[in-house]
Amino acid sequence: MPATIRAEVITIGDEILFGQITDTNTQWISTELTNIGIRTVRKTSVGDQADVILDALREATTRADVVVITGGLGPTKDDITKRTLCQFFGVGLVRNEQALDLVTSFFLKRGRDMTDLNRGQADLPENADYVQNDWGTAPGMWFDHNDTVYISLPGVPFEMKNLMTHRMLPKLKERFEMPVILHKMIRTIGIGESFLAERIEAWEDALPPHIRLAYLPSFGQVKLRLTATGTDADELTRDLNEQVAAVLPLIEQHVYGYDGDEIEQVVVNQLKEKNLTLGVAESCTGGQVAATLTKLPGVSSVFVGGVVAYSNDIKHIALGVSSESLARFGAVSEPVVCEMAEGARVMLGADVGIATSGIAGPDGGTPDKPVGTIWIACATATGTTAKLLRLGQYREQNITLTTTYVLNLLREQLKKESSIKDFKL
Repeated sequence: MPATIRAEVITIGDEILFGQITDTNTQWISTELTNIGIRTVRKTSVGDQADVILDALREATTRADVVVITGGLGPTKDDITKRTLCQFFGVGLVRNEQALDLVTSFFLKRGRDMTDLNRGQADLPENADYVQNDWGTAPGMWFDHNDTVYISLPGVPFEMKNLMTHRMLPKLKERFEMPVILHKMIRTIGIGESFLAERIEAWEDALPPHIRLAYLPSFGQVKLRLTATGTDADELTRDLNEQVAAVLPLIEQHVYGYDGDEIEQVVVNQLKEKNLTLGVAESCTGGQVAATLTKLPGVSSVFVGGVVAYSNDIKHIALGVSSESLARFGAVSEPVVCEMAEGARVMLGADVGIATSGIAGPDGGTPDKPVGTIWIACATATGTTAKLLRLGQYREQNITLTTTYVLNLLREQLKKESSIKDFKL
C-alpha cells in the first residue's frame, strides 16, 4: 500500500487571530485533501509576522509531505507571504510575465487603472512554479523543495477553492502515489457519547486494523465516523458497509441517517414519502423549528406553516389550547404541549403537528419546573405523543437541543405509522 501522505495547513492573517473573520478555508482544504487520500495532521493559524510564519513553515516541514498555505498574497504591505517564502527558501523575487499578463488583463477588462502595487502581485519567489489564478489577481504558487511540496493560495475562499480544485489537487495526484481513504458516517440521536461507546465497545474492539472509528458529538447527536484506508476503493466500500451492518443492531433505534443526512432533511423526506403535511407550534424555541425546516429547498410541499405562541393568550386564541389546561397545569406541561401540537395540526390544516413549550432560561424556573424543563409533542390522526426533556441552564443550547429533539420525535412517530391513510384528516 502507498505510504501515508501527510499534510499541514497554515492560514495567515491577523484578522483570523483577532476573530474578525471565521477561518473556513482549513476545514474545506482538509476535506478535499482527504478525498484524494492525503491525511491532514495539523492546522496552524498565524498572524502577519515574518518570524512567526517562518517558524510555522519550519515546524510543518518536519512532519508533513505537503504544506498548504493560504492568505497574505494581496497587494498591500501587510501581505508578506511571498517575501517570507523568499526568506524561507533563500531566494529572491522575480517578475513572472505570465502572471503580469493575467493581472493586466484583469484590470483592463474592468476598466480600472493598475498601480505599482498591483503589478507587484506578479513578483514571485524565483523557485516558485506559477499556478494561474483565473478567479483573481493573487497568484497560486507551487514549490517542490527537499521532497516536500509547498502550495501557496489566496485567502479569499472563492479564489482559493477554485485554484485548489482545478489546479492544485490534480498536481498533487500526479506528484504522489495516493492511498485510498474512505469515510462512512453513522448519525445517531438521543444517546450520549459515553453510553454509545459502552454499547458498541465489543464491536469497536473487533474493527480490523485498516478501519478506524471516531466519535463526533454535537447538540443531542453523536456521529460515528468510520475511516478505511487501503488501495482498492470497492473493497474498502464493502468493508465499511459490513461494519455498518454489524453495528446497526446494537444502536438502530438511535440511528437517523448516514453521511450528509441532517435530521431536518430526514423528516422532510419522510413526510414527502408518506404524502403528509406538517404544522408547527412553538413557544420556547421561538420559531427555530420552522426556521430549521424552511432553510431546505422544496419544503413547501410538506410544511404548511407555524405559530410562535409565546404568551398564554396566543396559545389559547391561535392554537385552541384550553384556558382550563393553562390555568391548571401551566404553559410548560404535558396537557398544554399536546393541545398545542393538536392545535397546530387542526388550526393549520396539517396532517401532523409538533409543538414545544418550556423554560429555556436563564431565569423563569421554579422548584417544580427548573430552567431546562421542556415539553415536546407530536400529534397525528392516530394520537398524540409527548416527551419531557430535562436540559441545562443555557438558553441558546436549550433552544437548539429542543429543536433537534422535537424533530427526532417527529421522525420516530412517522416511522411507527405504517400507512398514509392513518395520518389523514
